[in-house]
Amino acid sequence: MRMESPRNSLLRHNRPFRWLWCSRTISFIGGSTGMVGILLYLADTNEAVAAVTLVMLCGDFAPALLAPLIGVLADRVELKRLMLICEIGQAAATIVLAIWLPALPLFLALFTLRAVLGQIFQPASRTAVPALVQDAELESANAHLGFGEHGLPVLGPLLAAVLVPFVGVRGLLLFDAGTFIVSALLLTGLPVMTARHLSLEQEGSFLRNAADGLRFLWRNAGTRLVVFSFVVGVAFTGVDDLALVFLAKGPLGSGDPGVGLLYAGSAAGLLVGFAVINRWGTLLSAPSLLVLGYAIGSMGNLLTGLAWAVGVAFVLQTIRGLGIAATDVAAATLIQRGVSREMQGRTFANFYGAIGLAAGISYVLGGFLVGTAGPRVTFLVAGAGGLAVAAYTGARFWTRAPVASDS
Repeated sequence: MRMESPRNSLLRHNRPFRWLWCSRTISFIGGSTGMVGILLYLADTNEAVAAVTLVMLCGDFAPALLAPLIGVLADRVELKRLMLICEIGQAAATIVLAIWLPALPLFLALFTLRAVLGQIFQPASRTAVPALVQDAELESANAHLGFGEHGLPVLGPLLAAVLVPFVGVRGLLLFDAGTFIVSALLLTGLPVMTARHLSLEQEGSFLRNAADGLRFLWRNAGTRLVVFSFVVGVAFTGVDDLALVFLAKGPLGSGDPGVGLLYAGSAAGLLVGFAVINRWGTLLSAPSLLVLGYAIGSMGNLLTGLAWAVGVAFVLQTIRGLGIAATDVAAATLIQRGVSREMQGRTFANFYGAIGLAAGISYVLGGFLVGTAGPRVTFLVAGAGGLAVAAYTGARFWTRAPVASDS
């Protein structure tokens, strides 16, 4: 691979990484557009509330429960081939959904298949990054991916609002399927990224490989700290996605436009945060960036609970988004640098799976807290808990090496 200065733009000078970034960005924009179509379709069914709830559970919990097995694939299968299979499979499932619009049980089955394939892709793509860029470029590469995966997809709902009057729900889903196909075509530009050991027979059974991934995560103190702190942080801070609507319409006395503005705040923070980290992220070590991200995001939530106007809450949620961007880049970089190649897929899969479970738990507990204590108290609890996670993580990093290799 051609050696470039980390100051140079990865998208301009690193063609394989540019293909990966374009693939992820297009796929995520299509996914957020198609999700609007899925929700619109389910909202018109007789079991609308139950259907939407089940879709959310299938999208988060099913892939999370399979995370230990999913990670084995990223460690044992050639990454380019694995990512192509995932994108083609998601395209096929989405085309069937669009053409057939089946009854709820089959709809959920196809949606779950799509979600599982997407979950397989995520650790594979993050594991591919160190094979495409230099070590000094990892922060910038992860910031680019975060911008494409979490920032630009905010365009999806806007695109859906423009398209749906003309193409309907089926058209939105077919557009989504088309982006998966384009993504797969872009992935063909990647080099072959062969895993260190492709034969499961040489390494033991599939289940044994999955168990090895869980044991590694438990025994490696540095990696466990990164994953544990991130997951606990999500358990605290994830409640804001649920509580924002009640804060806007309750204490802040706003209507639907105010709700939309608050949700746009964190998205704006993500966009700015990833751009800033891409430019200046190497000025801080990855552990420092992780702790700072926890602190900034949590402080944004804490102060949101004290906001007296929608505009103030918007600014504070933008600050929260800056923190999320920092933690996303830092956690991925620490795992990529500190975990050897044959364990990275399983580590990333277990990491993202645990985040999905934590988010689900956060929604349940957050709903209870909003109902019993109100949205302001919910934000105060979320912010205080996140700051405690930041303090604990900083203290642990201060006394031990951040992530030790499993070699």
